[in-house]
Amino acid sequence: MDNPIRTMELADWSAAVDRPEWAAALEAGEVLYFPRLAFSLSGEEQALLQPSLLAEGVRNISLDAQGRLKGVAGGPEVQAQVSALIARFGVQARALCRGLFPAYDAHLRAAPTSLRPTEVSTRKQSVRADDRRLHVDAFPTRPNYGERILRVFTNVNPHGEPRVWRVGEPFEAVARRYLPQARPYVQWQAKLLQALKITKSFRSEYDHLMLQLHDRMKADEAYQRDCEQVTMPFPTGSTWVCFSDQTVHAAMSGQYMLEQTFHLPVARQYDVQASPLAILTRLAGHPLAGAPLPR
Repeated sequence: MDNPIRTMELADWSAAVDRPEWAAALEAGEVLYFPRLAFSLSGEEQALLQPSLLAEGVRNISLDAQGRLKGVAGGPEVQAQVSALIARFGVQARALCRGLFPAYDAHLRAAPTSLRPTEVSTRKQSVRADDRRLHVDAFPTRPNYGERILRVFTNVNPHGEPRVWRVGEPFEAVARRYLPQARPYVQWQAKLLQALKITKSFRSEYDHLMLQLHDRMKADEAYQRDCEQVTMPFPTGSTWVCFSDQTVHAAMSGQYMLEQTFHLPVARQYDVQASPLAILTRLAGHPLAGAPLPR
């Protein structure tokens, strides 16, 4: 396996560096790593980074496009500071994507921006929910019909601790391994899930297969242990970008990270045939119900 992490010597969030080979690497499932691209915090902002900042019963702090802040324990002054910090990161993450992938820019739809103050390594979760296990992102309640999940991460740990990831083999290798084990897609079951409001919309065959890959990878102890993979400690002051629906990844440890998710229509990526939708369509041998491949 070639190294799935590509190092980029970029130190400016707003630099316009449209490089086709960088987009091709991203769309092949590689992680673009920027060791010199730090998100700067003031002294007051660094002082906010305490476990007590997180409200009880939630995993992350988030700020949506309407400016609604969730997950902060603290009064109005603390909330205003946290909101400003997260909003500034969202703006810089968008500027980075605009400079790197200009063809995406008009079509990106931002999800809420998040601050993740919990220590990953000690979090107690079920196997299916445990992001310390190698996986690709797929969501049981939110079908997306092949829409891409582009994520920008930055490590702001005030104690100099890295965010440690494992990054695995190419998406197509995973699909070839687990598709033969996938349960058949049944449309009436998808309609029932929608009717019962278990899913927010009709689950397509694409979404069904992505969930099968996600769940089977996480449940396979031998795969987690033995598959081709690299371990990468992303240090404080570094940034990394990937399509998390395609990059096989696991977050093993780390605390205090900022993350921005963007959704991109699959038809708007540079090479549609490199997408998980195209790969799964090709391997399945037929159009995936509910998720037609763009022409």
